[in-house]
Amino acid sequence: MKPATGRSRPPHLVARFVAISWRDLAVSFGPLVLLGLVAIWAAVRLIQPAPPNTLTISAGPVGSTFWNSAQKYKTILARNRITLNVLDSPGSQENLKRLADPHSNVDVAIVQSGTARGVADKNASLMSLGSVTYVPLAIFYRGAPIQWLSEFKGQRLAIGAEGSGTRELALALLKANGIEPGGPTQLLPLSGSDAADALIDGKIDAAFLAGDSAQPAVMGKLYRTQNVRFYDFTQADAYTRRFPYLTQLKLPMGAFDLGQNLPATSVNIVAPTAELVARDSLHPALSDLLIEAAREVHGNATILQRAGEFPAPIAHDFPLSDDAARYYKSGKSFLYRTLPFWIASLADRLLVIVVPLIVLLVPALRVVPGLYAWRVKSRIYRWYGALIALERGALSEHSATERDALIEKLDTIEDSVNGMKMPLAYADQFYVLREHIGFVRRRLAESRDVQERDDADSRTDEPPSAQRTDAATQPPA
Repeated sequence: MKPATGRSRPPHLVARFVAISWRDLAVSFGPLVLLGLVAIWAAVRLIQPAPPNTLTISAGPVGSTFWNSAQKYKTILARNRITLNVLDSPGSQENLKRLADPHSNVDVAIVQSGTARGVADKNASLMSLGSVTYVPLAIFYRGAPIQWLSEFKGQRLAIGAEGSGTRELALALLKANGIEPGGPTQLLPLSGSDAADALIDGKIDAAFLAGDSAQPAVMGKLYRTQNVRFYDFTQADAYTRRFPYLTQLKLPMGAFDLGQNLPATSVNIVAPTAELVARDSLHPALSDLLIEAAREVHGNATILQRAGEFPAPIAHDFPLSDDAARYYKSGKSFLYRTLPFWIASLADRLLVIVVPLIVLLVPALRVVPGLYAWRVKSRIYRWYGALIALERGALSEHSATERDALIEKLDTIEDSVNGMKMPLAYADQFYVLREHIGFVRRRLAESRDVQERDDADSRTDEPPSAQRTDAATQPPA
């Protein structure tokens, strides 16, 4: 009988048991980490940068209403460590030119509505933060009562300085009445007290006053002057429909002097609004601060407006920005209401990264334990396929050489299994695998023994002549 093949010594166990397989853990967490990095990259690409600590606003002439308002904005923004640089300008036209110029470094401007004249169509990058106040137009004139603006044709009219919002508004209204530059009507660049004095002295026939030109002191002075009348816009409703940026207002009885009841009756006037216009690159947090400052500066009641009426989401020449619309609808966010501005800004930007990560990572973390277990078990399961193939081979007809090859393959599998690195939590499955390897080895041994018995029986069953032939061929002792 042939000697038994196989191991002549017990298999040597070199398996390493560890509390956790860091390699499998790293592979399991790999897709999750990659997903997190992609999410962070996308958030960083989309996140708003930190708000700048310096802004520049183009206002109006030094000492004007727009200029004074901008100075108040400066004080309010300084509370949040934002420096506001205030630039003086001739008026709304110059403010718009500066905003439209990318090299001017102007971020926001106070602009009278209705003065864009095509600038809005050419500059889609400009957005409105809303209206902050009315800019009422008052017209004083000499002589007999006048009902229509067309009756000023051929007279001397003071319509405001070049580039001012007053001049732009006056030109638009006069043009609608057939009065244009170059005709018989003299359109003079006088404004404010200069226009009032010229009217009192009889050097002009009418003065168009708006904004800073229509200060209460100037208007009261003109109203008390003999033979000077305050124009009543009897067609105010028609003007507001033709010029959507105008609002019909009523100057109440006694607005100038309650004791003398001046004016003696309420007077219809029209008024555009002053808007905060900014570039669309303005940081959302600064947009909120500017509107909040406007609320503090312009929110009080006056003769022509109610308390809290301004600022308002009213935009004419430029679309209302999304950030401004959000502020008017819901106010400041929770972070900016409860935290200092710069801390809230930092937290707001961090949330852009943290929230997507939480949304992605929480479900993904539930998958990791299962993926880790699959990684560890896969190293065990992949040997079962080889064992099944070996066991099927052991049950089939094969030669001694083929049987030895099967045993060598089994030895290789056992050596590989004995050298595996396994977490302690899976030690039971490791030893079950080793038992199954032993089971297959026993099946191979049984198959070998059966074949050897069959070979012995076949030799015993041979005829005597064959046995004598075999004996004859044996050499003598």
